[in-house]
Order: sequence, then structure tokens, then C-alpha cells
Amino acid sequence: MKEEEKEEIYDEFYDNVNMTPSELEDWLDTEKSKSVGQDSGDGEAIGHKSGRKIIKIKRTKKDELTDSNYEHMQKVNSYVARHKAQKPDGDVKESDWRYSLKNWGHDPLK
Repeated sequence: MKEEEKEEIYDEFYDNVNMTPSELEDWLDTEKSKSVGQDSGDGEAIGHKSGRKIIKIKRTKKDELTDSNYEHMQKVNSYVARHKAQKPDGDVKESDWRYSLKNWGHDPLK
């Protein structure tokens, strides 16, 4: 992966992921967090697993990020863009749509 591409992914990731690692950790411990998403095959939703990876990435120094980290960051960027485009009508505060985005580190109400 080229440095220029990594820089774009990194910047977009930090624009999309607007929750701090501690906010995301607290969120992932809630029943609401566990109530949404597609099961990854082991009883944990894909987005929930992604949230745990995001916490690790955000706690890693930029110069220590691996290609695998950048691949996951790109996955997060793609998910957030797709999901934001599907915003439902009405109040989203207590919606599965918002809960799913929060699992991916993005709180649309921030």
C-alpha cells in the first residue's frame, strides 16, 4: 500500500471514527451494542468485533500501524459511508441504525 493511500485512509478514518477508545469500550459493553449487527459466525456481530479492532488501532501510534490496520480502517470508512447513506427518517437516537454505526466507532449524533 502506497504512503499516499495510507494517508488518505488514515485521515478519513479519523474523520469517521468520532468516538474515543474509552467511549467505544463503554458502548461495546452495553446490551444495545450487542443487539444489532450480522453475526460473524461465533455469536459476535461483525460490527462489534470491528469496534474492538478500532479501539486497538486508535491506541496505536501512527508509525506503528500495519497494513492490516490500514485494511481495517478502509473497511470502517466504507461501512460508515454506506450506512450513513441509509439514514432512516425520524428520530434516530434509539435506532438500530445508530447503534450499528456506533459499533463501528461513529456516533451520528455527535
